[in-house]
Amino acid sequence: MWRVWLLFDPRRTLVAVFTFLFALAILIHFILLSTARFNWLEGPAPAAAQLFSPPAATATVGEIKRA
Repeated sequence: MWRVWLLFDPRRTLVAVFTFLFALAILIHFILLSTARFNWLEGPAPAAAQLFSPPAATATVGEIKRA
């Protein structure tokens, strides 16, 4: 493995790798922000909010106390 670093300068290689990973992370975040479901800045779309809303309660508090 040490011979590989004789071919490539470690500083330039690591800077290139980290620059690529940072650009990839920014790209992924912008792709997620462009979707309605994963946009954490504007919140979920109304249709998505109805999809994931909890089910309505079937019994009232008075019915539970009487039982």
